[in-house]
Amino acid sequence: MRRANHHAESGSSTEPPLQDQGWYFNQIKGTCAEVNDADIISCVEYDKTGEFLATGDRGGRIVIFQRDIQQKPQIRVNHNVYCTFVSHEPEFDYLKSLEIEEKINKIRWLPRTNNARFLLSTNDKTIKLWRITERHKRATGYNLTRDQLSNSDSLDDPNSYSNHLSESMNNHPIRTDSSRVNTPRFCSPADLRVPRFEDIEPTVEAIPRRVFANAHAYLINSLSVNSDQETFLSADDLRINLWNLQITDQSFNIVDIKPNNMEDLSEVITAAQFHPSACSLFVYSSSKGTARLCDMRERALCDKHAATFEETDDPRGRSFFSEVINNISDVSFSHSGRYILTRDYLTVKVWDLNMPYEPVETYLVHEYLRTKLCSLYENDCIFDKFECQWSPDDRYIMTGSYNNHFSVFDRYSNHEVLLEASREVMESSPVGKLRPRKVVWGLPLAAWSEDKISVESMDFNRKLLHMSWHPHENSVALAGTSTLYLIDYYPELENGDTSKTGMVVMDMQDAEVEEEQNAEMRDLTGLNRVDAAGDITTAATTA
Repeated sequence: MRRANHHAESGSSTEPPLQDQGWYFNQIKGTCAEVNDADIISCVEYDKTGEFLATGDRGGRIVIFQRDIQQKPQIRVNHNVYCTFVSHEPEFDYLKSLEIEEKINKIRWLPRTNNARFLLSTNDKTIKLWRITERHKRATGYNLTRDQLSNSDSLDDPNSYSNHLSESMNNHPIRTDSSRVNTPRFCSPADLRVPRFEDIEPTVEAIPRRVFANAHAYLINSLSVNSDQETFLSADDLRINLWNLQITDQSFNIVDIKPNNMEDLSEVITAAQFHPSACSLFVYSSSKGTARLCDMRERALCDKHAATFEETDDPRGRSFFSEVINNISDVSFSHSGRYILTRDYLTVKVWDLNMPYEPVETYLVHEYLRTKLCSLYENDCIFDKFECQWSPDDRYIMTGSYNNHFSVFDRYSNHEVLLEASREVMESSPVGKLRPRKVVWGLPLAAWSEDKISVESMDFNRKLLHMSWHPHENSVALAGTSTLYLIDYYPELENGDTSKTGMVVMDMQDAEVEEEQNAEMRDLTGLNRVDAAGDITTAATTA
Protein backbone atom coordinates (compact mmCIF):
# COMPACT_ATOMS: atom_id res chain seq x y z
CA MET A 1 0.00 0.00 0.00
CA ARG A 2 1.41 3.39 -0.98
CA ARG A 3 0.50 6.56 0.91
CA ALA A 4 1.14 10.26 0.51
CA ASN A 5 2.72 12.49 3.12
CA HIS A 6 -0.03 15.07 3.02
CA HIS A 7 -2.22 12.82 5.19
CA ALA A 8 0.20 12.77 8.09
CA GLU A 9 -1.56 15.59 9.89
CA SER A 10 -4.87 13.75 9.58
CA GLY A 11 -3.49 10.77 11.43
CA SER A 12 -3.37 12.75 14.65
CA SER A 13 -7.11 12.29 15.08
CA THR A 14 -8.02 10.95 18.52
CA GLU A 15 -10.84 8.83 17.12
CA PRO A 16 -9.91 5.13 17.27
CA PRO A 17 -9.67 3.27 13.99
CA LEU A 18 -13.04 2.04 12.83
CA GLN A 19 -11.87 -1.53 12.41
CA ASP A 20 -10.67 -1.67 16.03
CA GLN A 21 -14.26 -1.15 17.12
CA GLY A 22 -17.15 -3.56 16.66
CA TRP A 23 -18.85 -4.27 13.35
CA TYR A 24 -22.21 -5.97 13.97
CA PHE A 25 -24.97 -7.36 11.83
CA ASN A 26 -28.06 -5.19 12.02
CA GLN A 27 -30.33 -7.13 9.70
CA ILE A 28 -30.11 -9.62 6.88
CA LYS A 29 -32.86 -9.34 4.30
CA GLY A 30 -33.27 -12.11 1.81
CA THR A 31 -34.17 -15.72 1.42
CA CYS A 32 -32.08 -18.79 2.11
CA ALA A 33 -33.86 -20.71 -0.64
CA GLU A 34 -32.56 -21.30 -4.13
CA VAL A 35 -31.67 -18.03 -5.80
CA ASN A 36 -33.47 -17.04 -8.98
CA ASP A 37 -31.70 -14.84 -11.48
CA ALA A 38 -34.47 -12.22 -11.26
CA ASP A 39 -33.94 -11.92 -7.49
CA ILE A 40 -30.25 -11.01 -7.68
CA ILE A 41 -29.70 -7.47 -6.38
CA SER A 42 -28.10 -5.23 -8.99
CA CYS A 43 -27.85 -1.87 -7.15
CA VAL A 44 -28.11 -0.38 -3.66
CA GLU A 45 -28.49 3.30 -2.77
CA TYR A 46 -29.15 5.35 0.39
CA ASP A 47 -30.95 8.66 -0.02
CA LYS A 48 -29.35 11.92 1.13
CA THR A 49 -30.99 11.76 4.56
CA GLY A 50 -30.15 8.12 5.22
CA GLU A 51 -33.76 7.41 6.16
CA PHE A 52 -34.50 5.44 3.00
CA LEU A 53 -32.58 2.67 1.27
CA ALA A 54 -33.48 1.56 -2.27
CA THR A 55 -32.45 -1.68 -3.92
CA GLY A 56 -32.99 -2.80 -7.51
CA ASP A 57 -32.77 -6.32 -8.90
CA ARG A 58 -32.46 -8.11 -12.20
CA GLY A 59 -36.22 -8.58 -12.33
CA GLY A 60 -36.76 -4.84 -12.77
CA ARG A 61 -38.15 -4.40 -9.25
CA ILE A 62 -37.29 -1.74 -6.70
CA VAL A 63 -37.71 -2.27 -2.97
CA ILE A 64 -37.44 0.75 -0.68
CA PHE A 65 -36.68 0.28 3.02
CA GLN A 66 -37.31 2.90 5.69
CA ARG A 67 -35.37 3.17 8.91
CA ASP A 68 -37.53 2.97 12.02
CA ILE A 69 -36.43 6.30 13.49
CA GLN A 70 -39.03 6.06 16.28
CA GLN A 71 -37.01 3.39 18.04
CA LYS A 72 -35.17 4.21 21.23
CA PRO A 73 -31.57 5.38 20.79
CA GLN A 74 -30.14 2.37 22.62
CA ILE A 75 -31.84 -0.06 20.25
CA ARG A 76 -30.48 -0.81 16.80
CA VAL A 77 -32.45 0.79 14.00
CA ASN A 78 -34.48 -1.62 11.91
CA HIS A 79 -35.14 -1.22 8.20
CA ASN A 80 -38.73 -2.02 7.27
CA VAL A 81 -40.19 -2.37 3.80
CA TYR A 82 -41.61 1.00 2.75
CA CYS A 83 -42.82 0.11 -0.74
CA THR A 84 -42.18 -2.30 -3.59
CA PHE A 85 -42.88 -1.67 -7.25
CA VAL A 86 -41.87 -2.76 -10.73
CA SER A 87 -39.73 -0.11 -12.37
CA HIS A 88 -38.85 -1.72 -15.71
CA GLU A 89 -40.17 -4.60 -17.74
CA PRO A 90 -38.46 -6.59 -20.50
CA GLU A 91 -38.70 -5.02 -23.94
CA PHE A 92 -37.69 -5.88 -27.46
CA ASP A 93 -36.04 -3.57 -29.98
CA TYR A 94 -37.57 -4.72 -33.26
CA LEU A 95 -35.33 -2.46 -35.32
CA LYS A 96 -32.14 -4.04 -33.97
CA SER A 97 -33.68 -7.42 -33.04
CA LEU A 98 -32.35 -6.91 -29.53
CA GLU A 99 -33.87 -7.91 -26.21
CA ILE A 100 -33.73 -5.20 -23.54
CA GLU A 101 -33.42 -6.63 -20.05
CA GLU A 102 -35.48 -5.32 -17.18
CA LYS A 103 -32.46 -5.34 -14.85
CA ILE A 104 -32.05 -2.15 -12.80
CA ASN A 105 -28.53 -0.87 -13.45
CA LYS A 106 -28.55 2.23 -11.23
CA ILE A 107 -30.74 4.06 -8.74
CA ARG A 108 -30.14 7.68 -7.76
CA TRP A 109 -32.15 9.68 -5.24
CA LEU A 110 -32.99 13.32 -5.84
CA PRO A 111 -32.78 15.80 -2.95
CA ARG A 112 -36.14 16.09 -1.24
CA THR A 113 -37.97 19.40 -1.82
CA ASN A 114 -41.53 18.59 -0.65
CA ASN A 115 -43.49 15.81 1.00
CA ALA A 116 -42.81 13.48 -1.91
CA ARG A 117 -39.55 11.73 -2.71
CA PHE A 118 -38.08 11.28 -6.15
CA LEU A 119 -35.60 8.81 -7.56
CA LEU A 120 -34.13 7.94 -10.94
CA SER A 121 -33.82 4.35 -12.10
CA THR A 122 -32.47 2.93 -15.32
CA ASN A 123 -32.08 -0.31 -17.17
CA ASP A 124 -29.92 -0.69 -20.28
CA LYS A 125 -31.88 1.82 -22.37
CA THR A 126 -34.58 3.73 -20.48
CA ILE A 127 -34.39 6.10 -17.51
CA LYS A 128 -37.43 6.76 -15.35
CA LEU A 129 -38.18 9.40 -12.73
CA TRP A 130 -40.35 8.04 -9.92
CA ARG A 131 -42.40 9.96 -7.39
CA ILE A 132 -42.77 8.18 -4.05
CA THR A 133 -45.55 9.68 -1.94
CA GLU A 134 -47.82 8.80 0.97
CA ARG A 135 -51.60 9.13 1.12
CA HIS A 136 -53.10 9.80 4.55
CA LYS A 137 -56.53 11.23 3.62
CA ARG A 138 -59.35 10.48 1.21
CA ALA A 139 -62.12 12.75 -0.07
CA THR A 140 -65.67 11.58 0.71
CA GLY A 141 -69.24 12.93 0.57
CA TYR A 142 -69.62 13.81 -3.11
CA ASN A 143 -72.95 14.71 -4.74
CA LEU A 144 -72.73 11.96 -7.35
CA THR A 145 -73.08 8.21 -7.10
CA ARG A 146 -71.26 5.61 -9.11
CA ASP A 147 -74.11 5.44 -11.65
CA GLN A 148 -73.88 9.13 -12.44
CA LEU A 149 -70.20 9.00 -13.29
CA SER A 150 -69.14 9.60 -16.85
CA ASN A 151 -68.94 6.49 -18.96
CA SER A 152 -65.86 7.96 -20.60
CA ASP A 153 -63.91 7.52 -17.38
CA SER A 154 -63.43 3.82 -16.82
CA LEU A 155 -64.14 2.51 -13.36
CA ASP A 156 -61.89 -0.45 -14.05
CA ASP A 157 -58.88 1.82 -14.01
CA PRO A 158 -57.64 2.00 -10.38
CA ASN A 159 -55.89 5.30 -11.13
CA SER A 160 -58.91 6.99 -12.76
CA TYR A 161 -60.52 10.03 -11.22
CA SER A 162 -63.96 8.42 -11.28
CA ASN A 163 -62.80 5.35 -9.44
CA HIS A 164 -61.39 7.40 -6.56
CA LEU A 165 -64.64 9.35 -6.30
CA SER A 166 -66.98 6.40 -6.52
CA GLU A 167 -65.33 4.48 -3.70
CA SER A 168 -66.63 7.00 -1.19
CA MET A 169 -70.02 7.85 -2.71
CA ASN A 170 -71.89 4.56 -2.82
CA ASN A 171 -73.37 5.10 0.63
CA HIS A 172 -74.80 8.54 -0.18
CA PRO A 173 -77.92 8.10 -2.39
CA ILE A 174 -79.47 11.21 -3.87
CA ARG A 175 -82.73 11.88 -5.66
CA THR A 176 -82.80 11.64 -9.42
CA ASP A 177 -85.12 12.94 -12.11
CA SER A 178 -87.48 10.07 -13.01
CA SER A 179 -87.79 11.32 -16.58
CA ARG A 180 -84.04 11.18 -17.10
CA VAL A 181 -82.24 8.10 -15.93
CA ASN A 182 -79.14 8.69 -13.76
CA THR A 183 -79.58 12.48 -13.87
CA PRO A 184 -79.32 14.05 -10.40
CA ARG A 185 -82.00 16.56 -9.32
CA PHE A 186 -81.29 19.01 -6.48
CA CYS A 187 -84.41 20.69 -5.10
CA SER A 188 -82.74 22.89 -2.52
CA PRO A 189 -79.30 23.85 -1.24
CA ALA A 190 -79.80 21.27 1.48
CA ASP A 191 -79.51 18.57 -1.15
CA LEU A 192 -75.94 19.61 -1.87
CA ARG A 193 -73.15 18.26 0.26
CA VAL A 194 -69.68 19.67 0.74
CA PRO A 195 -67.04 16.96 0.20
CA ARG A 196 -64.79 16.35 3.16
CA PHE A 197 -61.55 14.53 3.85
CA GLU A 198 -61.27 11.60 6.19
CA ASP A 199 -58.19 9.92 7.57
CA ILE A 200 -57.23 6.57 6.10
CA GLU A 201 -54.49 4.07 6.76
CA PRO A 202 -51.30 5.46 5.16
CA THR A 203 -50.51 4.00 1.77
CA VAL A 204 -47.40 4.51 -0.36
CA GLU A 205 -47.63 5.10 -4.10
CA ALA A 206 -44.86 4.96 -6.70
CA ILE A 207 -45.83 7.01 -9.75
CA PRO A 208 -43.68 7.37 -12.89
CA ARG A 209 -43.44 11.10 -13.60
CA ARG A 210 -40.91 11.19 -16.44
CA VAL A 211 -39.52 8.69 -18.94
CA PHE A 212 -36.18 9.54 -20.57
CA ALA A 213 -35.80 7.22 -23.53
CA ASN A 214 -34.35 6.84 -27.04
CA ALA A 215 -31.13 8.72 -26.28
CA HIS A 216 -28.62 5.89 -25.82
CA ALA A 217 -27.55 3.52 -28.55
CA TYR A 218 -25.42 1.53 -26.11
CA LEU A 219 -25.95 0.10 -22.63
CA ILE A 220 -26.40 2.64 -19.83
CA ASN A 221 -24.01 2.05 -16.92
CA SER A 222 -24.18 5.24 -14.84
CA LEU A 223 -26.52 7.91 -13.51
CA SER A 224 -25.49 10.98 -11.53
CA VAL A 225 -27.60 13.88 -10.27
CA ASN A 226 -26.04 17.33 -10.49
CA SER A 227 -25.68 19.58 -7.46
CA ASP A 228 -27.84 22.20 -9.21
CA GLN A 229 -30.78 19.77 -8.70
CA GLU A 230 -31.97 20.54 -12.23
CA THR A 231 -29.87 18.25 -14.41
CA PHE A 232 -28.39 14.77 -14.38
CA LEU A 233 -26.07 12.77 -16.60
CA SER A 234 -26.39 9.29 -18.00
CA ALA A 235 -23.45 7.35 -19.43
CA ASP A 236 -23.30 4.39 -21.74
CA ASP A 237 -20.31 2.59 -23.24
CA LEU A 238 -19.37 5.39 -25.65
CA ARG A 239 -21.35 8.52 -24.79
CA ILE A 240 -22.43 10.68 -21.86
CA ASN A 241 -25.64 12.71 -22.10
CA LEU A 242 -26.83 15.66 -20.02
CA TRP A 243 -30.54 15.83 -19.19
CA ASN A 244 -32.87 18.36 -17.64
CA LEU A 245 -35.25 16.77 -15.16
CA GLN A 246 -38.19 18.59 -16.75
CA ILE A 247 -37.43 17.71 -20.38
CA THR A 248 -37.76 14.14 -21.60
CA ASP A 249 -37.46 14.49 -25.37
CA GLN A 250 -34.10 16.26 -25.53
CA SER A 251 -30.63 15.72 -24.09
CA PHE A 252 -27.18 17.12 -24.80
CA ASN A 253 -24.26 14.93 -25.70
CA ILE A 254 -21.29 16.09 -23.59
CA VAL A 255 -18.86 13.20 -24.16
CA ASP A 256 -18.53 11.07 -27.29
CA ILE A 257 -15.60 8.66 -27.65
CA LYS A 258 -17.06 6.66 -30.52
CA PRO A 259 -14.45 6.43 -33.32
CA ASN A 260 -15.37 6.95 -36.95
CA ASN A 261 -14.40 3.36 -37.59
CA MET A 262 -15.55 0.95 -34.88
CA GLU A 263 -12.56 -1.25 -35.65
CA ASP A 264 -10.44 1.47 -34.05
CA LEU A 265 -12.35 1.24 -30.77
CA SER A 266 -9.84 0.85 -27.93
CA GLU A 267 -11.76 1.77 -24.77
CA VAL A 268 -15.25 2.21 -23.38
CA ILE A 269 -16.76 4.34 -20.63
CA THR A 270 -17.31 2.38 -17.43
CA ALA A 271 -18.63 4.93 -14.90
CA ALA A 272 -19.35 8.65 -14.51
CA GLN A 273 -20.23 11.00 -11.67
CA PHE A 274 -20.84 14.70 -11.07
CA HIS A 275 -18.75 16.69 -8.58
CA PRO A 276 -20.63 16.99 -5.25
CA SER A 277 -20.59 20.81 -5.25
CA ALA A 278 -19.18 22.17 -8.54
CA CYS A 279 -22.05 21.69 -10.97
CA SER A 280 -19.84 22.12 -14.06
CA LEU A 281 -17.39 19.34 -13.18
CA PHE A 282 -17.79 15.62 -13.71
CA VAL A 283 -15.47 12.64 -13.97
CA TYR A 284 -15.71 9.48 -16.03
CA SER A 285 -13.58 6.35 -16.09
CA SER A 286 -12.62 4.02 -18.91
CA SER A 287 -11.65 0.43 -19.49
CA LYS A 288 -8.03 1.53 -19.98
CA GLY A 289 -7.66 2.40 -16.31
CA THR A 290 -7.98 6.14 -16.93
CA ALA A 291 -10.20 8.67 -15.16
CA ARG A 292 -10.86 11.99 -16.88
CA LEU A 293 -12.08 15.19 -15.24
CA CYS A 294 -14.18 17.42 -17.50
CA ASP A 295 -15.39 21.01 -17.13
CA MET A 296 -18.55 21.90 -19.06
CA ARG A 297 -17.62 25.59 -18.91
CA GLU A 298 -14.76 25.04 -21.34
CA ARG A 299 -16.77 23.61 -24.22
CA ALA A 300 -20.13 22.04 -25.02
CA LEU A 301 -18.59 18.74 -26.12
CA CYS A 302 -15.98 17.76 -23.56
CA ASP A 303 -13.62 16.07 -26.00
CA LYS A 304 -10.70 17.68 -24.17
CA HIS A 305 -10.24 17.10 -20.48
CA ALA A 306 -9.36 19.37 -17.59
CA ALA A 307 -7.26 16.57 -16.07
CA THR A 308 -6.42 12.94 -16.79
CA PHE A 309 -5.73 10.56 -13.92
CA GLU A 310 -3.66 7.63 -15.09
CA GLU A 311 -0.86 5.53 -13.62
CA THR A 312 1.75 4.19 -16.00
CA ASP A 313 2.42 0.47 -15.66
CA ASP A 314 5.91 -0.90 -15.45
CA PRO A 315 6.54 -2.56 -18.87
CA ARG A 316 8.38 -5.39 -17.14
CA GLY A 317 5.27 -6.30 -15.16
CA ARG A 318 2.79 -6.30 -18.04
CA SER A 319 0.99 -9.52 -18.91
CA PHE A 320 -1.89 -10.81 -20.96
CA PHE A 321 -4.30 -9.76 -18.20
CA SER A 322 -2.90 -6.27 -17.58
CA GLU A 323 -5.53 -4.47 -19.63
CA VAL A 324 -8.37 -6.44 -18.05
CA ILE A 325 -7.35 -5.90 -14.44
CA ASN A 326 -6.68 -2.19 -15.06
CA ASN A 327 -10.29 -1.70 -16.14
CA ILE A 328 -11.90 0.79 -13.72
CA SER A 329 -15.26 -0.55 -12.58
CA ASP A 330 -16.30 2.39 -10.37
CA VAL A 331 -15.35 6.02 -9.81
CA SER A 332 -16.51 8.32 -7.03
CA PHE A 333 -15.82 11.81 -5.73
CA SER A 334 -15.13 12.24 -2.03
CA HIS A 335 -17.73 14.19 -0.08
CA SER A 336 -15.30 17.10 0.18
CA GLY A 337 -14.83 17.07 -3.58
CA ARG A 338 -11.04 17.08 -3.38
CA TYR A 339 -10.35 13.41 -4.09
CA ILE A 340 -11.43 10.81 -6.63
CA LEU A 341 -11.74 7.13 -5.75
CA THR A 342 -11.31 4.49 -8.46
CA ARG A 343 -11.68 0.73 -8.23
CA ASP A 344 -10.03 -1.68 -10.64
CA TYR A 345 -9.95 -5.44 -10.30
CA LEU A 346 -7.15 -5.73 -7.73
CA THR A 347 -6.80 -2.28 -6.15
CA VAL A 348 -8.53 0.84 -4.92
CA LYS A 349 -6.80 4.14 -5.68
CA VAL A 350 -7.28 7.64 -4.30
CA TRP A 351 -6.41 10.57 -6.56
CA ASP A 352 -5.94 14.20 -5.61
CA LEU A 353 -7.50 16.61 -8.11
CA ASN A 354 -4.29 18.65 -7.91
CA MET A 355 -2.01 15.63 -8.59
CA PRO A 356 -3.33 13.78 -11.66
CA TYR A 357 -0.06 12.08 -12.60
CA GLU A 358 -0.18 9.39 -9.87
CA PRO A 359 -2.51 8.22 -7.09
CA VAL A 360 -1.81 9.55 -3.63
CA GLU A 361 -2.99 6.29 -2.07
CA THR A 362 -3.19 2.73 -3.38
CA TYR A 363 -4.86 -0.09 -1.44
CA LEU A 364 -4.53 -3.75 -2.36
CA VAL A 365 -7.93 -5.43 -2.21
CA HIS A 366 -7.22 -9.06 -3.10
CA GLU A 367 -3.64 -9.21 -4.33
CA TYR A 368 -3.62 -12.92 -3.48
CA LEU A 369 -5.69 -13.51 -6.64
CA ARG A 370 -2.96 -12.32 -8.97
CA THR A 371 -1.65 -15.86 -9.40
CA LYS A 372 -5.16 -17.15 -10.16
CA LEU A 373 -5.95 -14.78 -13.03
CA CYS A 374 -5.98 -17.62 -15.55
CA SER A 375 -8.75 -19.52 -13.78
CA LEU A 376 -10.62 -16.27 -13.08
CA TYR A 377 -10.46 -15.46 -16.77
CA GLU A 378 -11.85 -18.85 -17.70
CA ASN A 379 -14.88 -18.52 -15.42
CA ASP A 380 -15.38 -14.82 -16.35
CA CYS A 381 -14.92 -13.64 -12.76
CA ILE A 382 -12.12 -11.37 -13.91
CA PHE A 383 -14.80 -9.18 -15.54
CA ASP A 384 -16.74 -8.61 -12.31
CA LYS A 385 -17.38 -4.94 -11.55
CA PHE A 386 -16.90 -4.10 -7.88
CA GLU A 387 -18.10 -0.81 -6.45
CA CYS A 388 -16.35 1.36 -3.85
CA GLN A 389 -17.66 3.78 -1.24
CA TRP A 390 -16.48 6.68 0.93
CA SER A 391 -17.44 7.02 4.58
CA PRO A 392 -19.34 10.22 5.50
CA ASP A 393 -16.15 11.91 6.77
CA ASP A 394 -13.98 10.59 3.87
CA ARG A 395 -11.71 8.82 6.35
CA TYR A 396 -12.65 5.27 5.40
CA ILE A 397 -12.97 3.44 2.10
CA MET A 398 -15.02 0.31 1.56
CA THR A 399 -15.11 -2.15 -1.32
CA GLY A 400 -16.18 -5.74 -1.90
CA SER A 401 -14.49 -8.99 -2.80
CA TYR A 402 -15.20 -12.71 -3.20
CA ASN A 403 -16.46 -15.20 -0.62
CA ASN A 404 -18.75 -12.38 0.61
CA HIS A 405 -15.70 -10.52 1.92
CA PHE A 406 -15.46 -6.76 2.07
CA SER A 407 -12.57 -4.52 3.06
CA VAL A 408 -12.53 -1.28 5.06
CA PHE A 409 -9.41 0.89 4.77
CA ASP A 410 -8.51 3.63 7.25
CA ARG A 411 -6.77 6.42 5.34
CA TYR A 412 -5.44 8.06 8.50
CA SER A 413 -4.00 5.13 10.46
CA ASN A 414 -3.10 2.99 7.43
CA HIS A 415 -5.10 0.09 8.88
CA GLU A 416 -7.13 -2.42 6.94
CA VAL A 417 -9.76 -4.94 7.99
CA LEU A 418 -11.25 -7.79 5.97
CA LEU A 419 -14.73 -8.91 7.06
CA GLU A 420 -17.20 -11.51 5.87
CA ALA A 421 -20.92 -10.85 5.49
CA SER A 422 -22.86 -14.11 5.62
CA ARG A 423 -25.57 -15.84 7.60
CA GLU A 424 -23.07 -18.39 8.84
CA VAL A 425 -20.95 -15.69 10.46
CA MET A 426 -24.00 -14.08 12.03
CA GLU A 427 -25.27 -17.36 13.46
CA SER A 428 -21.85 -18.28 14.85
CA SER A 429 -21.74 -15.20 17.07
CA PRO A 430 -24.23 -14.71 19.92
CA VAL A 431 -24.25 -10.94 19.29
CA GLY A 432 -23.76 -11.00 15.53
CA LYS A 433 -20.27 -9.53 15.57
CA LEU A 434 -18.09 -9.73 12.48
CA ARG A 435 -14.56 -10.98 13.12
CA PRO A 436 -11.62 -9.93 10.94
CA ARG A 437 -10.59 -12.46 8.31
CA LYS A 438 -7.26 -13.28 6.75
CA VAL A 439 -6.73 -14.98 3.41
CA VAL A 440 -3.60 -17.13 3.25
CA TRP A 441 -1.93 -19.49 0.81
CA GLY A 442 -1.53 -23.22 1.41
CA LEU A 443 -3.27 -23.28 4.76
CA PRO A 444 -3.16 -26.89 6.06
CA LEU A 445 -6.35 -28.37 7.40
CA ALA A 446 -4.89 -28.71 10.89
CA ALA A 447 -4.11 -25.00 11.00
CA TRP A 448 -7.52 -23.90 9.73
CA SER A 449 -9.42 -21.46 11.94
CA GLU A 450 -12.52 -19.30 11.70
CA ASP A 451 -10.36 -16.22 11.23
CA LYS A 452 -8.28 -17.64 8.38
CA ILE A 453 -9.32 -18.92 5.01
CA SER A 454 -7.33 -20.48 2.22
CA VAL A 455 -7.36 -18.96 -1.26
CA GLU A 456 -8.17 -22.38 -2.68
CA SER A 457 -11.33 -22.67 -0.59
CA MET A 458 -12.82 -19.31 -1.57
CA ASP A 459 -16.22 -19.35 -3.25
CA PHE A 460 -16.10 -17.05 -6.28
CA ASN A 461 -19.85 -17.28 -6.79
CA ARG A 462 -20.39 -15.41 -3.52
CA LYS A 463 -19.32 -11.82 -4.07
CA LEU A 464 -20.23 -8.37 -2.79
CA LEU A 465 -20.42 -6.19 -5.90
CA HIS A 466 -22.87 -3.48 -4.80
CA MET A 467 -22.86 -1.41 -1.64
CA SER A 468 -23.84 1.92 -0.13
CA TRP A 469 -22.59 3.78 2.95
CA HIS A 470 -25.08 5.70 5.09
CA PRO A 471 -24.55 9.45 4.44
CA HIS A 472 -24.26 10.39 8.13
CA GLU A 473 -23.42 7.25 10.10
CA ASN A 474 -21.04 4.31 9.96
CA SER A 475 -23.71 1.97 8.69
CA VAL A 476 -23.36 0.11 5.41
CA ALA A 477 -25.62 -1.87 3.11
CA LEU A 478 -24.06 -4.63 1.01
CA ALA A 479 -25.68 -6.82 -1.63
CA GLY A 480 -24.59 -10.42 -2.10
CA THR A 481 -26.61 -12.21 -4.80
CA SER A 482 -30.21 -11.93 -3.52
CA THR A 483 -29.35 -11.04 0.08
CA LEU A 484 -29.02 -7.56 1.56
CA TYR A 485 -26.69 -7.20 4.56
CA LEU A 486 -27.16 -4.20 6.86
CA ILE A 487 -24.14 -3.75 9.10
CA ASP A 488 -23.37 -1.15 11.81
CA TYR A 489 -20.52 -0.55 14.20
CA TYR A 490 -20.84 0.09 17.95
CA PRO A 491 -17.70 1.49 19.58
CA GLU A 492 -19.05 1.13 23.14
CA LEU A 493 -19.61 -2.64 23.02
CA GLU A 494 -17.28 -4.59 25.28
CA ASN A 495 -17.25 -8.15 26.60
CA GLY A 496 -20.26 -9.15 24.56
CA ASP A 497 -22.52 -6.43 25.93
CA THR A 498 -25.58 -6.31 23.67
CA SER A 499 -27.65 -3.83 25.66
CA LYS A 500 -26.90 -1.06 23.19
CA THR A 501 -27.79 -3.01 20.09
CA GLY A 502 -30.98 -4.74 21.05
CA MET A 503 -29.66 -7.90 19.39
CA VAL A 504 -31.57 -10.63 21.15
CA VAL A 505 -32.63 -14.07 20.07
CA MET A 506 -36.22 -14.09 18.82
CA ASP A 507 -38.69 -16.20 20.77
CA MET A 508 -41.41 -18.28 19.14
CA GLN A 509 -44.02 -15.55 19.45
CA ASP A 510 -41.82 -13.07 17.62
CA ALA A 511 -41.19 -15.64 14.92
CA GLU A 512 -44.94 -16.14 14.42
CA VAL A 513 -45.45 -12.39 14.07
CA GLU A 514 -42.64 -12.23 11.54
CA GLU A 515 -44.18 -15.05 9.50
CA GLU A 516 -47.58 -13.30 9.46
CA GLN A 517 -45.97 -10.08 8.22
CA ASN A 518 -44.09 -11.98 5.55
CA ALA A 519 -47.29 -13.67 4.35
CA GLU A 520 -49.02 -10.30 4.08
CA MET A 521 -46.13 -8.91 2.08
CA ARG A 522 -46.27 -11.86 -0.32
CA ASP A 523 -49.95 -11.21 -0.90
CA LEU A 524 -49.41 -7.50 -1.51
CA THR A 525 -46.46 -7.65 -3.84
CA GLY A 526 -46.94 -10.98 -5.53
CA LEU A 527 -43.18 -11.28 -5.68
CA ASN A 528 -43.00 -14.27 -3.32
CA ARG A 529 -39.59 -13.19 -2.13
CA VAL A 530 -40.04 -12.82 1.62
CA ASP A 531 -38.53 -15.15 4.14
CA ALA A 532 -37.67 -15.24 7.86
CA ALA A 533 -34.38 -13.61 8.65
CA GLY A 534 -32.94 -15.85 11.32
CA ASP A 535 -32.23 -15.79 15.02
CA ILE A 536 -30.90 -12.29 15.45
CA THR A 537 -32.83 -10.26 12.89
CA THR A 538 -36.31 -8.97 12.33
CA ALA A 539 -38.47 -9.62 9.27
CA ALA A 540 -36.20 -10.28 6.34
CA THR A 541 -37.95 -9.01 3.27
CA THR A 542 -35.71 -9.61 0.34
CA ALA A 543 -34.69 -6.85 -1.98
